[in-house]
Amino acid sequence: MKPASSTPSAVLFDHQAIRDQFPALKQTIGDYPLCYLDTAATSQKPQAVIDAMTEYYQLNNANVHRAAHQLSARATQQYEAVRQQVAEFINAQRQDEIIFTHGTTESINMVAYGLTSQLKPNDVILVDTAAHHANIVPWQELAKRTGAVITPIPLTADAQLDMAAFDRLLTLKPKMVAICHVSNALGTVNCVEELVAKAKAVGALTLVDGAQAIAHLSVDVQKIDCDFYVFSGHKMYGPTGVGILYGRYQQLDQLTPMLTGGEMIKTVSFAYTEYGALPNRLEAGTPAIAEVIGLGAAIRFLQQLPREPLWVHEQQLIQYLQQQLQQLGDIELYGIANDKNATNIAAVAFNIKGEHHQDVGILLDQQAIAVRCGHHCAMPLMASLNLGGCCRASIGIYTNKQDVDQFIHALNAVKELLL
Repeated sequence: MKPASSTPSAVLFDHQAIRDQFPALKQTIGDYPLCYLDTAATSQKPQAVIDAMTEYYQLNNANVHRAAHQLSARATQQYEAVRQQVAEFINAQRQDEIIFTHGTTESINMVAYGLTSQLKPNDVILVDTAAHHANIVPWQELAKRTGAVITPIPLTADAQLDMAAFDRLLTLKPKMVAICHVSNALGTVNCVEELVAKAKAVGALTLVDGAQAIAHLSVDVQKIDCDFYVFSGHKMYGPTGVGILYGRYQQLDQLTPMLTGGEMIKTVSFAYTEYGALPNRLEAGTPAIAEVIGLGAAIRFLQQLPREPLWVHEQQLIQYLQQQLQQLGDIELYGIANDKNATNIAAVAFNIKGEHHQDVGILLDQQAIAVRCGHHCAMPLMASLNLGGCCRASIGIYTNKQDVDQFIHALNAVKELLL
């Protein structure tokens, strides 16, 4: 999708009607209306998602796949319908390429653990320097188990992935390339199709962390052509506690299950256990049924929205936010692309010059401004920027110009207090 260059008021659709569907945004904290700019950490939930989960608990509460009674049949039908929804939402080739997990972290851990028997000493795993810890630590654990070697993919001076360095690293013939689609800390975007194509050309497997992309970009896993794509429900207006592991069927089927028992088996005796077929083979135990149903409601909610106008609205808003921060003065911004054709997705990282990010966050919170402060679970990225941490303001489909103006007014008050 293309970035926008006009002002936020130029987008013509009923944005307030969308915002009104999020009950949490209607509250005040102290004397201030809540200004929620922490969507990159977790999005707020529309009423439709809350209602879908409530209905399950009120009317259809039963375990799935395991009983003959009507409650279980209804719950199973709803649960499996979401699998098809997800497959269509990301354009997976097959429904059984969708594995329900508890979130992006578990999804990556399942892949990393599942590949243990496929790696050997000195095999190379390339990892994006801007990656979330959840896309670093599981590979480190895999390296400990197998003797493989983790090699970070460097960043350029403006915190973009260094493509020239990536090309050089590919000469090492890596076995796995793990990258993020969109940086959770900076909102910078990787050209995942190009990265995956280059990795495949040298025989590497590829995993893309789409947690920050899924709510903002149209994701087509067949077009990206990756082996694995992972994301979480709670960052796409769905509930916490549910995530997705997409994988090519052949690659998923070769993973060693990380969890065993329950519904993932075909037959069990004390002499021998045979695992079932996908997707059950990678879904041991009672799943997060209500959360999966809530995820389905979130997907329906997103599919009913005017996605192209909302994309334009978000891009105009993020550019407006960047401009206002630059005009405020004494603000350091991170990860803003030098290329005018590049754009950040839904997040801006910043600090007040010379001030600690936690102090800024606490003072903003006293004015009901919710932002994230810290290392954003991306300590290697912070180290590459020579930062101990920073503040991050992140937006969602419900964010409006008034939120940005309220934030800038509050940040200016903080700046005057501290400087």
